[in-house]
Amino acid sequence: MVLFKSVKVTIGAVIAVSMLVLALAVFVVNKLEHDALLKEVVESNTSALGTSLASQLSVFADTGSKNVDKYELLFKAVRDYDYLISVTLYDTNFEEITSVSLKPASEYVSTRAVIPQDVPFGITSSNDGIITSHNLVGTSTYPLGHVIIHADAQAAAPVHSARKLVRQASLILAIGLLCVGACLLVICHLIKPLSELRLFTQNLFETKDYALRTSIATQNEFGKLGDNINSLLDTIEVELLINFEQKQTLFDQQETMARLANYDSLTGLPNRQYVLDNLRLELARAKRNDEDMMLLFFDLDGFKGINDSLGHETGDLILIEVADRVQRLLRNDDLFARLGGDEFIVFPDREVTDHAAQQLAVRLLSAFDEPFEMRGLSLTVGLSVGVAKASDANYELSDLMSNADLAMYRSKAKGRGSYTLFTPNMVESHKRKLQIANGIEQGLREDEFIVYYQVKVDNQGHVIGAEALIRWQHPEFGMVMPNEFIPIAEQGGKITAITQWIIKHVCMDFPDIKQWAPKNFKVSVNLSGHDLRNAQLFDYIYNTLNLYDVNPENMEFEVTESAYLENFELSNKFFRRMSNMGCSIALDDFGTGYSSLSYLTQITIDTLKVDRQFVMELQTSERSRLVTGAIIDLAKRLSLTVCAEGIENFEQWDYLRQHGCDNVQGYMFSKPVPLKTLLSSAPFYEESQFRS
Repeated sequence: MVLFKSVKVTIGAVIAVSMLVLALAVFVVNKLEHDALLKEVVESNTSALGTSLASQLSVFADTGSKNVDKYELLFKAVRDYDYLISVTLYDTNFEEITSVSLKPASEYVSTRAVIPQDVPFGITSSNDGIITSHNLVGTSTYPLGHVIIHADAQAAAPVHSARKLVRQASLILAIGLLCVGACLLVICHLIKPLSELRLFTQNLFETKDYALRTSIATQNEFGKLGDNINSLLDTIEVELLINFEQKQTLFDQQETMARLANYDSLTGLPNRQYVLDNLRLELARAKRNDEDMMLLFFDLDGFKGINDSLGHETGDLILIEVADRVQRLLRNDDLFARLGGDEFIVFPDREVTDHAAQQLAVRLLSAFDEPFEMRGLSLTVGLSVGVAKASDANYELSDLMSNADLAMYRSKAKGRGSYTLFTPNMVESHKRKLQIANGIEQGLREDEFIVYYQVKVDNQGHVIGAEALIRWQHPEFGMVMPNEFIPIAEQGGKITAITQWIIKHVCMDFPDIKQWAPKNFKVSVNLSGHDLRNAQLFDYIYNTLNLYDVNPENMEFEVTESAYLENFELSNKFFRRMSNMGCSIALDDFGTGYSSLSYLTQITIDTLKVDRQFVMELQTSERSRLVTGAIIDLAKRLSLTVCAEGIENFEQWDYLRQHGCDNVQGYMFSKPVPLKTLLSSAPFYEESQFRS
C-alpha cells in the first residue's frame, strides 16, 4: 500500500487496470461477435453444402444409379469439414441409404435422437449450437430422397478463435502498453508541478519560513493552485505579523496590568494588594517555624496641608521623594510598600527585636530631617511611625496591620515626628474608641449626653453669657469628656448629629436661662469644620430657633481659626447668613493657627477669643503679654469684642481688664456645670471674691 501513496503510481495503476479492463472488454465483445459470425458462416456453409449434395444426388438418382459406393464417394468430400457431425441420405420414406459420421456418436446423442421426419426443411439450429440442414433430393414434384446434415458450430470456433486470439492479444497488448506509456509520460509532465508543490509545502512545514513562495509557471490548475498558495502565504504572513504585534501588545498589556495590580503607579513601590498577599504567606511561614516578624507603619505629617495649599502635583513629587529616601535606607530583601495616600509600610528582613525596630525607626525619622526642595520651595515633612510584631497579633494579618496603625496614631498623639512600639494595652484603648464611636448614635437617642455651661463675665463681674459644652454620661465608661469623643465623632461623620443635638437642647433650656440671666445674655455653641461643610445646618438652626421661640440675638456660634480658614468660602457664606439672621460669631483659639492676618479683613465675626495658652503665661512670659496685648489692640482696631478664656486667678483677669479685654471665662469664675447648677448660682461676681 506504500506504493499507492504516490499520485503517479496510483494514476498509472488506474490507467493500466483501465486499459486491461478495456482490452478484456474488447476481447470479450469481439469473441462474442466472432462466435455469432462463425455460427452464421457455419449455417451458410452447411446450407450450401446441403444444397450442393442434394443437387449432385439428384443427378445420380436421375441416371438411375443405386450404387451406394457412389454415394459414399460423393460424401467423402465432406470429411474435410471439421465442424460437420454427420451427413445422412434418406429415401423418400426416410429410410437411411447411407451416412457419414465425422464425430463420435456418443458426443452428440441428441442429434441421433431426432426423428428425420421431424427435421424441418432448410437450416435450423438448437440451443447447444447444433446446426441441422434438411434438403430435398430431386424436386417437390418428383422427390428422390432427403439429405440431412448435422454440424457443430462450436467445433469450428476453437481453431479460428485460437488463431485470432493470438493475433488480437498481441496487438491489444502492444497498443495497451503504448497507451499506458504515453499516458504515464503525459501524467508525469502534468503532475510535475504537483510534485514541486509537495516539496515546497514540505520545506515550508519544516522551515516555518512563511516568506517562501512557489514559482510554478504553468497556466493550468496546478499553476492556479500555486498562485493560491502564494496568496495564502501572503495572508498568513500578514496575519502572523498582525498576530505578533497583537501578541506583543497583549504581553505588554498583561505586564502593565500585572504591574498596575501589584505596584503603585506613582512611586513604583508594591501596592496594598501585593504586600498583603505576601504578608499572609510570610506570616503563615513564620508561624510554622515559630519565628517572629516586625512591621513598621508610617504616614507623613503635614502632607495634607501641602497637598491642599500647593496642589496634588507637588504632593505627588513629595511621595516620590519619600519613596526614594526610604528605599536608600533599606536592604534589598526588605519589603517597602505604599498602602495608599501618604501611608507606607516597611517589612524588614532582619533581626526582630525592639532594639532593631528602634534603630530602623530612628533612621527613618532622621532621613526626613532635611527639607524637600520642590520648585523653589523648601518643604519640611515628618513621619509618625508605628511598629508592631506578628507574635503580638497571633500572626493574623488584620490584627498586625491594626496594631501597627494604633502605634502610629499614638506617635501622632505624642506630637508627631516620633515612633511608637505597639503594646497590648493599646488594643484596650482602641476598643474603647470603637465602643465610643459605635455608641454615639444610641447615646443621642437615649439622651445620654448632657449640656454643661461655663459662664462669661464682663469687666464688672456680671454674667453676660455662657459657653455650652457637651458631656457624655456613658453607661459603661462614666463621664466621657468632649476632647475624647469629639475627634472620634468627626472621624466617623457623626459630629453634625452632636451639633444639632446640643443646639436643640440649648434652645430647650433657654426659657429657664432667660429667667435667671440678664436680657442680653448669649449662649455660645461650638461648630466644627465638618459642620461648616453641611449645607443643611443653617436651615436646621433657623427652624430650631423658630420652633423653641429663641431670639437669634441670644445665640453665638464659635468656630476655631483653623476650621474657619480650612473652609474659607463656605465659612464666609454660612456666617454671613447667620449674622444676617441676628446671631453673633466668635473666632476661637486666635493666634494658634495661620500666621497671616489678612483674612481678618475678609471674614464675618463679632468676637475674637484669646487662646488660653497666652493667658496661662501672662505672669511668666513677657512675650505672651506682648502677644496678648497685640491681639487685644488688633481686635479693638477692627471693632471686635475681645474675650479671653482660661482665666484662673485675679492677676490674669486684672491684667486683661487693664489692657482692654471685654469679657473673660475660666475656672476662676466657674467650671462648666449642668443647667441646674448654673441656675442656682448668682448671675454676677464681685471683685472682692477673688482678691487674696
